Amino acid sequence: MEEYIVSARKYRPTSFDTVIGQHALTTTLKNAVKSGKLAHAYLFCGPRGVGKTTCARIFAKAINCLTPTPDGEACGHCESCKASDEGRSYNIFELDAASNNGIDHIKQLMEQTRIPPQVGRYKVFIIDEVHMLSTSAFNAFLKTLEEPPAHVIFILATTEKQKILPTILSRCQIYDFERMSVANIIAHLKEVAAKEGISYDEESLALIAEKADGGMRDALSIFDQAASFCQGNITYDRVREDLNVLDIDNYFQLIDLALDNKVADMISLFNTVISNGFDPGNTILGLASHTRNIMLAKDAQTLPMLDMSEQQRQRYQQQAARCTPKFLYQALKIMNECDTTYKMSNNKRLLAEITLIRVGQITQPDDDEPAAGRSPKRLKSLFNKIIASQQIAAGQVAVAESAKRKTDAIPLHRTTAANDSATTQQAATTAQGTQQAKAKGQTTRLRLDDISVSIAGIINRQRATKVEEKIELPEETTEDNIFTDEELTREWVAMCNRMKRNGIAIAMRLRNLTPHITQYPEVEVVADNQILLEEMQQIRLRLQKTMRNSLHNNNITLSLRAAESHEVRRYYSPRELLDQLRQSNPAVETLCDKFKLVLEN
Repeated sequence: MEEYIVSARKYRPTSFDTVIGQHALTTTLKNAVKSGKLAHAYLFCGPRGVGKTTCARIFAKAINCLTPTPDGEACGHCESCKASDEGRSYNIFELDAASNNGIDHIKQLMEQTRIPPQVGRYKVFIIDEVHMLSTSAFNAFLKTLEEPPAHVIFILATTEKQKILPTILSRCQIYDFERMSVANIIAHLKEVAAKEGISYDEESLALIAEKADGGMRDALSIFDQAASFCQGNITYDRVREDLNVLDIDNYFQLIDLALDNKVADMISLFNTVISNGFDPGNTILGLASHTRNIMLAKDAQTLPMLDMSEQQRQRYQQQAARCTPKFLYQALKIMNECDTTYKMSNNKRLLAEITLIRVGQITQPDDDEPAAGRSPKRLKSLFNKIIASQQIAAGQVAVAESAKRKTDAIPLHRTTAANDSATTQQAATTAQGTQQAKAKGQTTRLRLDDISVSIAGIINRQRATKVEEKIELPEETTEDNIFTDEELTREWVAMCNRMKRNGIAIAMRLRNLTPHITQYPEVEVVADNQILLEEMQQIRLRLQKTMRNSLHNNNITLSLRAAESHEVRRYYSPRELLDQLRQSNPAVETLCDKFKLVLEN
């Protein structure tokens, strides 16, 4: 029986022209051989299975070829080429740095560099997985790499360039190998299948190419596995079964169901997928990748980024025509959130199902159509609108009450007929809108009388919050009333309480300051620090205008300055205040001891 050789070894390239997917790189190497301009060190880096070691062997063979072809290829007939093909060449040395990474191995290799080649012109040293060398081995190798003998060429290969010392990188010509495209892998698999007499279909080879993830060696290994499982007749269903890959039709179906808001059908299909042994998290990741492909297929500029067969591209384009960009962006965001929290979740399947439910509700209408009974979005949005309307009403009531209290204290004579007319017109419009809504028979909406006590509590809390809504400042007055320090402090605190929502932070700091009259009607405010002073300087004119209107004195001038060292007030903690009370008042000490009172943090 003839010895079996796996396809990855049997169909390994033997010349630059047979290397798949690295045309620019192989052309550069052939030109170097043809011109005789060879560097003393090369570094081949890239992912696994893309031809780094293969190209290193082909390059070493071409360098020592006695009669190279005009385009820089090895002839394959001279003694040097035959010795290289049979693995008995004394001019080509290979070292696996993963298992020979010590300093002793490098020293032995350096000893061999002193001996010139017996046949050919160069001694070529191929060091595979060079990033596995120890630091001491790298240092021992560095001097020889910097100034090697004229007859020595080093070819280093690695999958992790970032682990190599910069001093090594700077002494090498670096060649970055590309990942194999799906089209190149499919084309090569077709050639191998034709030589082996194996039948196939296009989709099965595309699935193998995608599973290989850019590695030709992985693709050939999977191809051998699929050929053995399918007994020489490779089909898509058999390959999917052999590799345990989720059928892409499930992803297309899930997106179609999500666009139609069929959440129950999505959960049912997801349950079928899980029952077949697929992980919920991997299923969501696969759906996210599928959604990304749809987004790329939606634009002609990003369509070439889809590394797949032409038949699958057309299928993605058809589904992309149904999807809106908003749906795709929102779906990707939701599935990315699931991926972020998946490892920390105790119920991973439930998290995946909730993710699918959210994706299925993206395009569902909120209130314009009757509820389908499968989503709480309508009820949620309905209550949000009810609460929002009551918040607006509460804010209007709060502003009206605040204006009324201010009217009782200060006669307001600036209410114009135009304002009264606008208010009357707004009330009439609101009443007319209410009558039209009743006339249309919108009985499905909840009335305010039917809202539960909990919703009423929420509205009341919102109403209380709205009391501190933004209050427009009145126009400056021309009065010249006399005021005292007590009135100044009272109006200062009232102004801080009336500040707008976006000024709460500064209002809290201003409330701790006490303005005082320096030379009537000049008012001075001392800021505790320079930062607060700079913030107050930005709104000084507004503060001055407010105090003029509140105190009915248009001659008030407001000056600001930072506190001096002896003026800075110390702020005591609750425990420090209690200790002071105990020291100043023995009754407090007796009360705490008798009832065993303890100040909690």
